[in-house]
Amino acid sequence: MAVIPGDSVVPDEAQPVLVEIVRSGFVEGVHRGRLVLLESDGTVALSIGDPHAVLLPRSCSKLMQATGMLEAGLDLHGELLAIAAGSHAGAPIHIEAVRKILAGAGLGEQDLQTPAAAPGDEEALAEFHQRGEEPAPIYFNCSGKHAAMLATCVVNGWPTDTYLDPAHPLQLACRAAIERLTGDRIGAEAVDGCGAPLLGVSLLGLARAVRACVLAEPDTHERRVADAMRAHPEYVAGEHKLDTHAMRAVPGLLAKTGAEAVYVAALANGRALAFKIDDGSQRAIAPVLAEALRRLDVPDADVAGFGAAPLLGGGRPVGMLRTVFG
Repeated sequence: MAVIPGDSVVPDEAQPVLVEIVRSGFVEGVHRGRLVLLESDGTVALSIGDPHAVLLPRSCSKLMQATGMLEAGLDLHGELLAIAAGSHAGAPIHIEAVRKILAGAGLGEQDLQTPAAAPGDEEALAEFHQRGEEPAPIYFNCSGKHAAMLATCVVNGWPTDTYLDPAHPLQLACRAAIERLTGDRIGAEAVDGCGAPLLGVSLLGLARAVRACVLAEPDTHERRVADAMRAHPEYVAGEHKLDTHAMRAVPGLLAKTGAEAVYVAALANGRALAFKIDDGSQRAIAPVLAEALRRLDVPDADVAGFGAAPLLGGGRPVGMLRTVFG
């Protein structure tokens, strides 16, 4: 079904509170949302809110889309596969990787249909301005995925100019992978920020998908994606991003952020999580992720570095974002 403008599957006010905003001991606000935790055998360990309601997974779809591209014949490995499933920050290593994918397919930056953007990495952005560059499609954080989509088209002899059409064979391959890994039928169809088709699934389906990727047999398509992301987390996000830090801090963790505060992660033992902060606040992600991982028996020492989200007053900490499901 198509998304109807203004339509809402579950109104924000109906969602449970996941995070309290505490300033000087006073709760001045909350972040509501949904969360699901899975045990290693796939059973639900904890569910807050409706895990079956349809949501738009945003960039949490990328590991599934990359799986679909491998199934369609794409042959990427290592950091190039990681950035195909990632949301990069526009650092030099990211731009070089995207250009390698394009060049390997005999294509160039002009073939990308991502919106023009500037780097998201602060150092890269400063250098970008020093060079006097203008925003370009390759700096958009989804350009790795788009380069891989174009390369998949070339492998199969599919047209590249219409690769974002929902009816294109490439997008049908990605759709099939999403349905297979989530175990869901597509519940909504929209357009993502990068221009690619965006398919609605359930929170439970997202958790099932990331779990399936880490538990798949070695050298299967979904396991190749998971292994590449975990081996090269700096290509999944960037040196200063939560996904990179989390995967380095927690052994065997596969993690991915989506816009509007969607998040998926799975441990090597198959325990998995997915959540959505309803107001889209990125600041609520780290404390929820840290507490969710604690509930999955990850040691405090592994999550301490990214769970804190202090509130400042006069330049010093006077409060915090506090989870309320621990």
